[in-house]
Amino acid sequence: MQNNLIRTGWAWWQLAALIAGFAAPFSVVQAAVPGLPDVALSSAAPGAVVINEIAWAGSAASANDEWIELYNPGAAVVDLSGWKIRDDGADAYTFAAGASIAAGGYFLIEDSENSVSNITADAIYNMSLANAGDTIQIVDDTGTVIDTVNGTSGAWYAGLSTTFASMERIAMGDQASSFATSTGGSGAMNASGLAIVGTPRVVNSAGGGGTPPVASSEVKMNWSAASANVGDTVQLKVSANSITDLFSYGLVLTYDSTKLQYLDATAGTFLSAGGAVGTSFQKGLEAGQAGRLQLAEARTIDPKVGVSGSGELVVASFKVLAGPTAEVNFATESFLSSPTADLYPTMTVAALSVNSGVVDPVTGLTAAHGTGRYQIKLSWNAAPANPDHYRVERLDAHGQWKVLGGVTGLEFTDQDGVIGGGKIVPNHLYEYRVSAVKADVASVPVTISAKDTRGLTGDNNRTDLIDGRDLDNLAKHFAETDLSLTFDELIDTTYDGHVDGSDLIDIGAGFAQKYL
Repeated sequence: MQNNLIRTGWAWWQLAALIAGFAAPFSVVQAAVPGLPDVALSSAAPGAVVINEIAWAGSAASANDEWIELYNPGAAVVDLSGWKIRDDGADAYTFAAGASIAAGGYFLIEDSENSVSNITADAIYNMSLANAGDTIQIVDDTGTVIDTVNGTSGAWYAGLSTTFASMERIAMGDQASSFATSTGGSGAMNASGLAIVGTPRVVNSAGGGGTPPVASSEVKMNWSAASANVGDTVQLKVSANSITDLFSYGLVLTYDSTKLQYLDATAGTFLSAGGAVGTSFQKGLEAGQAGRLQLAEARTIDPKVGVSGSGELVVASFKVLAGPTAEVNFATESFLSSPTADLYPTMTVAALSVNSGVVDPVTGLTAAHGTGRYQIKLSWNAAPANPDHYRVERLDAHGQWKVLGGVTGLEFTDQDGVIGGGKIVPNHLYEYRVSAVKADVASVPVTISAKDTRGLTGDNNRTDLIDGRDLDNLAKHFAETDLSLTFDELIDTTYDGHVDGSDLIDIGAGFAQKYL
């Protein structure tokens, strides 16, 4: 989508800040754990929509009457707004706003209204598919490649130009074994009223009954124990099941760093075929920060061939810090690949049940203004069983709980000078939680929200006046993130880890106001 912006003064910064997209998370399935409900998370991830059938040869009425059928193998509607079809790497068609594909449904794209004369197309664009073979991709609105067919741009895997038979998908993955030539029989007709050798908008004819493709392969997490105590070290095993031609993987594991502490990771034996094949294995916390673990391994062999079957990919060790449950998830950047294209297995995660011991939680947690401005004071009642101390945490700009301190008393003040805290922005609602800790066992945390109303949002130099100095401050730090060495939390008035147009809006909304 293109936007025509009238740039007046600083307003274009404000508008630019509103034009932002966020990648959808990788599709995962929450495995059953005693005492926890099953959870299924559906999103636009690789394999969420597949290129199911391509009539690259056209029809007997005209070789130009080409069409492409998409299929949704999932259990939820997929929004196609802003998605694209790419032909040999070039954007060929962009889906209109509001376009979607139902769960278990089809989306038919025709070259013209009469490409399939008795079936109305969901979209029409003037495609031109080479009989010698093209690479066709479907890409979501964030630029993520959702599915690829004929990634090598060689000859089509199936279909016939002599009979104008389409190429039908019979399995997941971008390889010849995943496609077959249609035998037709669906009742679809071409522009001349003759039968089409293809199955637009119905179950494919090929592949032993033509059941639409599903992701039968799986990458699954398993904990080394069904439950653990706080302080235990546990292993998270990530395994591949019924995978075909796996050559490399890149897994991004996300976790709550207040519940789990990453210790180490080692490669499994599956990709290396038990050590018979050379591989390179890499591991590390993203940007050195807890909460996102990067894992990758690739075969270092020639000729480049993958491995098929089932086996262990990687084992990661964690120390359990808190409960009652601890989860690790696959981030959207996670992938598995054959030597020529990405693979699309189901990604299954599991929660660890944590025995939090006998430590009771705090009660009577309250929040109020501190004695000084730009302070928030937390107070609570003593927990039973005489805990060693109380742990106080604040939710940071990225949704992660950060420890502000451990105290033996019954109150804590968040203010400048507190490591990981302080820098209170007036009128921003902060989230805190307090846990009782005894012998490294933490209670279930109690959460509360609070803000300091004694000041002006946008007064980033704390002069009690929103003026040109505040604007100058923001401009000199514009586009910085909290990873920048010069980042100033007081300028980030929206508390999102970025100095951008949304913070400028706060200055504009309150400009020239004075706090009395």
